[in-house]
Amino acid sequence: MFHPRGTNTRETSNEPPRGKKISILGSTGSIGTQTLDICRSHMELFTPVALAAGKNIKVLLEQIKEWKPLMASCDESKLEELKAGVKALAIPGYDPVLLGGPQGQIEVARHPDCRTVVTGIVGCAGLIPTIEAMKAGKDIALANKETLIAGGPVIAPMFEQYGVSMLPVDSEHSAIFQCLQGIPKGGVKKIILTGSGGTFRDVPLEEMRTMDPEVLRKRSTTHPNWDMGAKITVDSSTMMNKGLEVIEAHWLYGVDYDDIEISIHPQSIVHSAVECQDTAVIMQMGWPDMRLPILYALSHPARVPADLPNPRDGRDFGDWWKGEGKDGKLTFSKPDLEKYPCIGLAYKAGRRGGTMPAILSAANEQAVELLLTKVIDFLDISVVLEKAMDMAEAENKVVLEPTLEDIVEADRWGREAATLVSKTLKTAA
Repeated sequence: MFHPRGTNTRETSNEPPRGKKISILGSTGSIGTQTLDICRSHMELFTPVALAAGKNIKVLLEQIKEWKPLMASCDESKLEELKAGVKALAIPGYDPVLLGGPQGQIEVARHPDCRTVVTGIVGCAGLIPTIEAMKAGKDIALANKETLIAGGPVIAPMFEQYGVSMLPVDSEHSAIFQCLQGIPKGGVKKIILTGSGGTFRDVPLEEMRTMDPEVLRKRSTTHPNWDMGAKITVDSSTMMNKGLEVIEAHWLYGVDYDDIEISIHPQSIVHSAVECQDTAVIMQMGWPDMRLPILYALSHPARVPADLPNPRDGRDFGDWWKGEGKDGKLTFSKPDLEKYPCIGLAYKAGRRGGTMPAILSAANEQAVELLLTKVIDFLDISVVLEKAMDMAEAENKVVLEPTLEDIVEADRWGREAATLVSKTLKTAA
Protein backbone atom coordinates (compact mmCIF):
# COMPACT_ATOMS: atom_id res chain seq x y z
CA MET A 1 0.00 0.00 0.00
CA PHE A 2 1.26 3.47 -0.83
CA HIS A 3 2.51 5.72 1.95
CA PRO A 4 3.42 9.27 0.83
CA ARG A 5 7.09 10.07 1.07
CA GLY A 6 7.59 12.50 3.91
CA THR A 7 4.71 11.22 6.06
CA ASN A 8 7.35 10.09 8.56
CA THR A 9 9.80 12.76 7.58
CA ARG A 10 13.32 12.84 8.95
CA GLU A 11 13.76 16.39 7.73
CA THR A 12 13.90 18.81 10.63
CA SER A 13 14.86 22.01 8.86
CA ASN A 14 12.25 24.72 8.51
CA GLU A 15 14.10 26.27 5.60
CA PRO A 16 11.46 26.97 2.93
CA PRO A 17 12.05 26.23 -0.74
CA ARG A 18 13.44 29.16 -2.70
CA GLY A 19 12.32 29.79 -6.26
CA LYS A 20 10.41 26.52 -6.54
CA LYS A 21 8.93 26.36 -10.02
CA ILE A 22 5.39 25.03 -10.30
CA SER A 23 2.82 24.19 -12.95
CA ILE A 24 -0.90 24.64 -12.32
CA LEU A 25 -3.60 22.53 -13.94
CA GLY A 26 -6.85 24.47 -13.69
CA SER A 27 -5.26 27.88 -13.13
CA THR A 28 -8.49 29.87 -13.53
CA GLY A 29 -10.50 27.73 -11.09
CA SER A 30 -10.77 28.03 -7.32
CA ILE A 31 -7.65 25.98 -6.51
CA GLY A 32 -5.65 27.62 -9.29
CA THR A 33 -6.47 31.19 -8.31
CA GLN A 34 -5.77 30.49 -4.63
CA THR A 35 -2.46 28.87 -5.57
CA LEU A 36 -1.54 32.06 -7.41
CA ASP A 37 -2.56 34.03 -4.29
CA ILE A 38 0.04 31.99 -2.40
CA CYS A 39 2.63 32.68 -5.13
CA ARG A 40 1.79 36.38 -4.93
CA SER A 41 2.31 36.42 -1.16
CA HIS A 42 5.55 34.40 -1.38
CA MET A 43 7.13 35.48 -4.65
CA GLU A 44 10.61 34.56 -3.45
CA LEU A 45 9.48 30.96 -2.83
CA PHE A 46 7.19 29.93 -5.69
CA THR A 47 7.19 30.75 -9.40
CA PRO A 48 4.46 29.51 -11.78
CA VAL A 49 6.13 28.53 -15.06
CA ALA A 50 3.19 26.81 -16.81
CA LEU A 51 -0.58 27.33 -16.58
CA ALA A 52 -3.41 25.21 -17.96
CA ALA A 53 -6.97 26.53 -18.04
CA GLY A 54 -10.24 25.67 -19.76
CA LYS A 55 -12.41 28.21 -21.55
CA ASN A 56 -11.96 31.22 -19.26
CA ILE A 57 -9.57 33.08 -21.55
CA LYS A 58 -10.21 36.45 -19.91
CA VAL A 59 -8.86 35.30 -16.54
CA LEU A 60 -6.07 33.26 -18.14
CA LEU A 61 -4.86 36.33 -20.03
CA GLU A 62 -4.84 38.33 -16.78
CA GLN A 63 -2.71 35.59 -15.23
CA ILE A 64 -0.39 35.53 -18.23
CA LYS A 65 0.03 39.29 -18.03
CA GLU A 66 0.95 39.08 -14.36
CA TRP A 67 3.10 35.94 -14.28
CA LYS A 68 4.46 35.63 -17.83
CA PRO A 69 4.59 31.80 -17.75
CA LEU A 70 6.77 29.95 -20.23
CA MET A 71 3.79 27.87 -21.33
CA ALA A 72 0.00 28.22 -21.24
CA SER A 73 -2.79 25.92 -22.36
CA CYS A 74 -6.54 26.23 -22.81
CA ASP A 75 -9.52 24.39 -24.30
CA GLU A 76 -8.88 23.59 -27.97
CA SER A 77 -11.85 25.72 -29.02
CA LYS A 78 -10.30 28.80 -27.38
CA LEU A 79 -6.70 28.43 -28.56
CA GLU A 80 -6.88 31.04 -31.35
CA GLU A 81 -8.51 33.48 -28.94
CA LEU A 82 -5.69 32.85 -26.48
CA LYS A 83 -3.03 33.42 -29.14
CA ALA A 84 -4.68 36.66 -30.24
CA GLY A 85 -4.99 37.79 -26.62
CA VAL A 86 -1.33 37.16 -25.84
CA LYS A 87 -0.33 39.00 -28.99
CA ALA A 88 -2.52 41.94 -27.97
CA LEU A 89 -0.79 42.11 -24.59
CA ALA A 90 2.36 43.10 -26.52
CA ILE A 91 4.71 42.18 -23.68
CA PRO A 92 8.25 43.04 -24.89
CA GLY A 93 10.39 39.94 -25.48
CA TYR A 94 7.65 37.57 -24.26
CA ASP A 95 6.95 34.59 -26.50
CA PRO A 96 5.32 31.72 -24.55
CA VAL A 97 4.41 28.28 -25.86
CA LEU A 98 0.62 28.26 -26.30
CA LEU A 99 -1.21 24.94 -26.56
CA GLY A 100 -4.76 23.59 -26.59
CA GLY A 101 -6.74 20.52 -25.56
CA PRO A 102 -5.70 17.49 -23.49
CA GLN A 103 -2.21 17.45 -24.99
CA GLY A 104 -1.71 21.02 -23.81
CA GLN A 105 -2.60 19.97 -20.26
CA ILE A 106 -0.09 17.13 -20.47
CA GLU A 107 2.70 19.44 -21.65
CA VAL A 108 1.97 21.90 -18.84
CA ALA A 109 1.99 19.02 -16.33
CA ARG A 110 5.40 17.74 -17.47
CA HIS A 111 7.04 21.09 -18.24
CA PRO A 112 10.79 20.50 -17.85
CA ASP A 113 11.33 23.48 -15.55
CA CYS A 114 8.62 22.71 -13.00
CA ARG A 115 9.21 20.70 -9.82
CA THR A 116 5.65 20.42 -8.47
CA VAL A 117 2.33 20.24 -10.32
CA VAL A 118 -0.82 21.55 -8.64
CA THR A 119 -3.68 19.45 -10.05
CA GLY A 120 -6.82 21.58 -9.84
CA ILE A 121 -8.71 20.17 -12.83
CA VAL A 122 -12.09 18.72 -11.85
CA GLY A 123 -13.06 15.17 -12.83
CA CYS A 124 -11.31 12.32 -14.63
CA ALA A 125 -9.84 14.86 -17.07
CA GLY A 126 -7.10 15.47 -14.51
CA LEU A 127 -6.04 11.83 -14.32
CA ILE A 128 -3.92 11.49 -17.48
CA PRO A 129 -1.99 14.80 -17.04
CA THR A 130 -1.21 13.74 -13.46
CA ILE A 131 0.12 10.38 -14.62
CA GLU A 132 2.28 12.06 -17.27
CA ALA A 133 3.63 14.49 -14.67
CA MET A 134 4.63 11.58 -12.43
CA LYS A 135 6.34 9.82 -15.33
CA ALA A 136 8.32 13.03 -15.85
CA GLY A 137 9.45 12.96 -12.20
CA LYS A 138 7.22 15.76 -10.93
CA ASP A 139 5.84 15.88 -7.39
CA ILE A 140 2.05 16.25 -7.20
CA ALA A 141 0.11 18.73 -5.07
CA LEU A 142 -3.18 16.87 -5.33
CA ALA A 143 -6.46 18.78 -5.51
CA ASN A 144 -8.15 16.46 -8.02
CA LYS A 145 -10.18 13.82 -6.17
CA GLU A 146 -10.61 11.51 -9.14
CA THR A 147 -6.86 10.91 -9.38
CA LEU A 148 -7.01 8.51 -6.44
CA ILE A 149 -10.72 7.70 -6.23
CA ALA A 150 -10.83 6.42 -9.79
CA GLY A 151 -7.14 5.91 -10.50
CA GLY A 152 -5.84 4.59 -7.17
CA PRO A 153 -5.04 1.06 -8.43
CA VAL A 154 -2.95 2.53 -11.26
CA ILE A 155 -1.55 5.62 -9.53
CA ALA A 156 -0.39 4.20 -6.19
CA PRO A 157 2.36 1.91 -7.54
CA MET A 158 3.76 4.75 -9.68
CA PHE A 159 5.09 6.74 -6.73
CA GLU A 160 7.69 4.13 -5.89
CA GLN A 161 8.30 3.47 -9.58
CA TYR A 162 9.08 7.10 -10.44
CA GLY A 163 10.32 8.30 -7.05
CA VAL A 164 7.85 11.16 -6.73
CA SER A 165 5.65 12.41 -3.89
CA MET A 166 1.97 13.25 -3.62
CA LEU A 167 1.06 15.97 -1.14
CA PRO A 168 -2.68 16.47 -0.57
CA VAL A 169 -4.23 19.90 -1.10
CA ASP A 170 -7.74 18.86 -0.09
CA SER A 171 -8.25 20.35 3.40
CA GLU A 172 -9.19 17.08 5.12
CA HIS A 173 -6.34 15.08 3.64
CA SER A 174 -3.89 17.88 4.27
CA ALA A 175 -5.06 17.78 7.89
CA ILE A 176 -4.43 14.03 8.10
CA PHE A 177 -1.03 14.45 6.45
CA GLN A 178 -0.11 17.14 8.97
CA CYS A 179 -1.27 14.98 11.87
CA LEU A 180 0.85 12.07 10.62
CA GLN A 181 4.11 14.00 10.84
CA GLY A 182 6.21 12.22 13.44
CA ILE A 183 3.89 9.20 13.83
CA PRO A 184 5.93 6.12 12.96
CA LYS A 185 4.75 3.59 10.42
CA GLY A 186 2.22 1.30 12.08
CA GLY A 187 1.40 3.88 14.74
CA VAL A 188 -1.99 4.83 13.29
CA LYS A 189 -5.07 3.11 14.69
CA LYS A 190 -7.78 5.13 12.97
CA ILE A 191 -8.38 8.09 10.68
CA ILE A 192 -11.31 10.40 11.42
CA LEU A 193 -12.54 12.56 8.52
CA THR A 194 -14.60 15.53 9.62
CA GLY A 195 -17.38 17.14 7.59
CA SER A 196 -19.86 19.95 8.13
CA GLY A 197 -22.90 17.77 7.40
CA GLY A 198 -24.00 20.07 4.59
CA THR A 199 -27.13 22.13 4.28
CA PHE A 200 -29.46 19.39 5.59
CA ARG A 201 -27.43 18.70 8.72
CA ASP A 202 -30.20 19.85 11.07
CA VAL A 203 -33.16 18.74 8.91
CA PRO A 204 -34.71 15.35 9.85
CA LEU A 205 -34.99 12.82 7.02
CA GLU A 206 -38.76 12.55 7.43
CA GLU A 207 -39.06 16.30 6.96
CA MET A 208 -36.87 16.14 3.84
CA ARG A 209 -39.18 13.48 2.39
CA THR A 210 -42.16 15.82 2.73
CA MET A 211 -40.43 18.94 1.39
CA ASP A 212 -41.11 20.30 -2.10
CA PRO A 213 -38.46 18.76 -4.45
CA GLU A 214 -37.66 22.20 -5.86
CA VAL A 215 -36.96 23.51 -2.36
CA LEU A 216 -34.66 20.54 -1.73
CA ARG A 217 -32.90 21.14 -5.04
CA LYS A 218 -32.29 24.80 -4.28
CA ARG A 219 -31.15 24.17 -0.71
CA SER A 220 -28.77 21.40 -1.78
CA THR A 221 -26.70 23.98 -3.69
CA THR A 222 -26.41 26.33 -0.69
CA HIS A 223 -23.79 25.51 1.94
CA PRO A 224 -24.35 26.57 5.57
CA ASN A 225 -20.70 27.51 6.16
CA TRP A 226 -19.20 28.90 2.93
CA ASP A 227 -19.61 29.47 -0.79
CA MET A 228 -18.41 26.72 -3.12
CA GLY A 229 -19.18 25.50 -6.61
CA ALA A 230 -22.55 23.82 -7.22
CA LYS A 231 -21.14 20.30 -7.63
CA ILE A 232 -19.11 20.19 -4.41
CA THR A 233 -21.97 21.88 -2.53
CA VAL A 234 -24.39 19.14 -3.62
CA ASP A 235 -21.77 16.52 -2.69
CA SER A 236 -21.59 18.13 0.75
CA SER A 237 -25.38 18.00 1.03
CA THR A 238 -25.40 14.24 0.27
CA MET A 239 -22.10 13.79 2.16
CA MET A 240 -20.79 11.96 -0.90
CA ASN A 241 -17.77 14.25 -0.58
CA LYS A 242 -16.87 12.47 2.68
CA GLY A 243 -17.52 9.06 1.17
CA LEU A 244 -15.14 9.81 -1.69
CA GLU A 245 -12.57 11.15 0.77
CA VAL A 246 -12.70 7.78 2.56
CA ILE A 247 -11.58 6.12 -0.68
CA GLU A 248 -8.84 8.73 -1.09
CA ALA A 249 -7.64 8.17 2.49
CA HIS A 250 -7.41 4.43 1.86
CA TRP A 251 -5.06 4.99 -1.09
CA LEU A 252 -3.09 7.90 0.37
CA TYR A 253 -2.36 6.42 3.77
CA GLY A 254 -2.72 2.66 3.33
CA VAL A 255 -5.44 2.42 6.00
CA ASP A 256 -8.15 -0.24 5.82
CA TYR A 257 -11.72 0.93 5.30
CA ASP A 258 -12.67 -0.46 8.73
CA ASP A 259 -10.22 2.03 10.26
CA ILE A 260 -11.53 5.16 8.52
CA GLU A 261 -14.45 6.98 10.15
CA ILE A 262 -16.52 10.06 9.38
CA SER A 263 -17.62 12.61 11.97
CA ILE A 264 -19.97 15.56 11.52
CA HIS A 265 -18.33 18.71 12.87
CA PRO A 266 -20.51 21.80 12.20
CA GLN A 267 -17.90 24.43 13.13
CA SER A 268 -15.43 23.33 10.40
CA ILE A 269 -12.47 24.19 12.63
CA VAL A 270 -11.06 20.67 13.07
CA HIS A 271 -10.29 19.51 9.55
CA SER A 272 -9.60 15.86 10.44
CA ALA A 273 -7.90 13.75 13.09
CA VAL A 274 -5.75 10.67 13.59
CA GLU A 275 -6.12 8.24 16.50
CA CYS A 276 -2.86 6.51 17.41
CA GLN A 277 -2.39 2.98 18.67
CA ASP A 278 -1.86 4.31 22.21
CA THR A 279 -5.29 6.10 22.05
CA ALA A 280 -3.80 9.58 21.60
CA VAL A 281 -5.87 11.62 19.13
CA ILE A 282 -4.10 14.28 17.08
CA MET A 283 -6.27 16.93 15.37
CA GLN A 284 -5.42 19.65 12.88
CA MET A 285 -7.30 22.91 13.35
CA GLY A 286 -7.54 26.10 11.34
CA TRP A 287 -9.86 28.37 9.47
CA PRO A 288 -11.71 26.85 6.49
CA ASP A 289 -9.26 28.39 4.03
CA MET A 290 -7.77 26.37 1.17
CA ARG A 291 -4.71 28.60 1.03
CA LEU A 292 -3.19 26.87 4.08
CA PRO A 293 -3.22 23.31 2.63
CA ILE A 294 -2.00 24.70 -0.70
CA LEU A 295 0.87 26.51 1.02
CA TYR A 296 1.81 23.43 3.05
CA ALA A 297 1.74 21.17 -0.01
CA LEU A 298 4.12 23.55 -1.80
CA SER A 299 6.44 24.26 1.15
CA HIS A 300 6.54 20.88 2.95
CA PRO A 301 8.20 20.17 5.31
CA ALA A 302 8.73 23.86 6.07
CA ARG A 303 6.14 25.92 7.94
CA VAL A 304 6.24 29.22 6.08
CA PRO A 305 5.18 32.36 7.99
CA ALA A 306 1.89 33.52 6.51
CA ASP A 307 -0.93 35.92 7.19
CA LEU A 308 -4.09 33.82 6.73
CA PRO A 309 -6.89 35.24 8.89
CA ASN A 310 -10.44 33.90 8.84
CA PRO A 311 -11.53 34.39 5.19
CA ARG A 312 -15.07 35.26 6.32
CA ASP A 313 -14.38 38.11 8.72
CA GLY A 314 -10.62 38.76 8.82
CA ARG A 315 -10.17 37.68 12.44
CA ASP A 316 -7.30 35.62 13.81
CA PHE A 317 -7.54 32.76 16.29
CA GLY A 318 -6.87 35.10 19.20
CA ASP A 319 -10.52 36.15 18.94
CA TRP A 320 -11.83 32.61 18.49
CA TRP A 321 -10.15 31.30 21.62
CA LYS A 322 -12.10 33.81 23.73
CA GLY A 323 -15.15 31.59 23.28
CA GLU A 324 -17.70 34.35 22.79
CA GLY A 325 -20.92 33.53 20.93
CA LYS A 326 -20.33 30.58 18.60
CA ASP A 327 -16.54 30.83 19.00
CA GLY A 328 -14.49 28.38 21.04
CA LYS A 329 -16.86 25.44 20.57
CA LEU A 330 -16.13 22.09 18.93
CA THR A 331 -18.87 19.47 18.56
CA PHE A 332 -18.87 16.10 16.83
CA SER A 333 -21.47 13.47 15.95
CA LYS A 334 -21.88 10.36 13.85
CA PRO A 335 -23.65 10.78 10.49
CA ASP A 336 -27.04 9.10 10.07
CA LEU A 337 -26.40 6.55 7.32
CA GLU A 338 -30.12 6.35 6.44
CA LYS A 339 -30.15 10.12 5.90
CA TYR A 340 -26.80 10.02 4.07
CA PRO A 341 -26.89 6.74 2.07
CA CYS A 342 -24.12 7.97 -0.24
CA ILE A 343 -21.61 7.35 2.57
CA GLY A 344 -22.49 3.66 2.65
CA LEU A 345 -22.29 3.43 -1.13
CA ALA A 346 -18.79 4.91 -1.10
CA TYR A 347 -17.58 2.41 1.52
CA LYS A 348 -19.17 -0.41 -0.51
CA ALA A 349 -17.47 0.78 -3.72
CA GLY A 350 -14.13 1.17 -1.97
CA ARG A 351 -14.25 -2.30 -0.46
CA ARG A 352 -15.28 -3.78 -3.83
CA GLY A 353 -12.23 -2.13 -5.32
CA GLY A 354 -11.00 -2.18 -8.90
CA THR A 355 -13.03 0.11 -11.16
CA MET A 356 -16.08 0.30 -8.88
CA PRO A 357 -14.95 3.58 -7.24
CA ALA A 358 -14.40 5.06 -10.72
CA ILE A 359 -17.92 3.99 -11.71
CA LEU A 360 -19.41 5.45 -8.53
CA SER A 361 -17.53 8.75 -8.82
CA ALA A 362 -18.49 9.21 -12.48
CA ALA A 363 -22.11 8.23 -11.83
CA ASN A 364 -22.21 10.74 -9.00
CA GLU A 365 -20.89 13.54 -11.20
CA GLN A 366 -23.58 12.73 -13.73
CA ALA A 367 -26.29 12.45 -11.07
CA VAL A 368 -25.41 15.89 -9.72
CA GLU A 369 -25.61 17.30 -13.23
CA LEU A 370 -29.02 15.63 -13.65
CA LEU A 371 -30.13 17.24 -10.38
CA LEU A 372 -28.93 20.69 -11.45
CA THR A 373 -30.70 20.37 -14.82
CA LYS A 374 -33.90 19.21 -13.04
CA VAL A 375 -33.95 15.74 -14.55
CA ILE A 376 -33.93 14.07 -11.11
CA ASP A 377 -34.73 15.24 -7.58
CA PHE A 378 -32.31 15.49 -4.67
CA LEU A 379 -33.47 12.32 -2.92
CA ASP A 380 -33.05 10.43 -6.22
CA ILE A 381 -29.25 10.84 -6.22
CA SER A 382 -28.47 7.88 -3.95
CA VAL A 383 -31.08 5.75 -5.77
CA VAL A 384 -29.40 6.46 -9.11
CA LEU A 385 -25.97 5.62 -7.69
CA GLU A 386 -27.06 2.37 -6.06
CA LYS A 387 -28.81 1.21 -9.24
CA ALA A 388 -25.74 2.14 -11.33
CA MET A 389 -23.54 0.05 -9.02
CA ASP A 390 -26.00 -2.85 -9.24
CA MET A 391 -25.96 -2.53 -13.03
CA ALA A 392 -22.16 -2.62 -13.02
CA GLU A 393 -22.23 -5.90 -11.12
CA ALA A 394 -24.98 -7.40 -13.30
CA GLU A 395 -23.09 -6.52 -16.49
CA ASN A 396 -19.64 -7.54 -15.14
CA LYS A 397 -18.25 -4.03 -15.54
CA VAL A 398 -16.03 -4.15 -12.44
CA VAL A 399 -12.39 -4.83 -13.35
CA LEU A 400 -10.44 -5.70 -10.20
CA GLU A 401 -6.94 -5.07 -11.57
CA PRO A 402 -7.58 -2.24 -14.01
CA THR A 403 -5.34 -0.56 -16.52
CA LEU A 404 -5.59 3.17 -17.18
CA GLU A 405 -7.78 2.37 -20.19
CA ASP A 406 -10.11 0.35 -17.94
CA ILE A 407 -10.45 3.31 -15.57
CA VAL A 408 -11.20 5.77 -18.37
CA GLU A 409 -13.81 3.35 -19.73
CA ALA A 410 -15.31 2.89 -16.25
CA ASP A 411 -15.64 6.66 -15.95
CA ARG A 412 -17.45 6.83 -19.29
CA TRP A 413 -19.67 3.88 -18.46
CA GLY A 414 -20.56 5.25 -15.02
CA ARG A 415 -21.89 8.48 -16.51
CA GLU A 416 -23.88 6.57 -19.11
CA ALA A 417 -25.30 4.24 -16.47
CA ALA A 418 -26.47 7.15 -14.30
CA THR A 419 -28.29 8.67 -17.26
CA LEU A 420 -29.96 5.35 -18.16
CA VAL A 421 -31.02 4.75 -14.56
CA SER A 422 -32.48 8.26 -14.28
CA LYS A 423 -34.77 7.49 -17.22
CA THR A 424 -36.08 4.37 -15.53
CA LEU A 425 -36.88 6.41 -12.42
CA LYS A 426 -39.04 8.79 -14.44
CA THR A 427 -40.73 5.87 -16.20
CA ALA A 428 -41.51 4.23 -12.86
CA ALA A 429 -42.92 7.53 -11.58
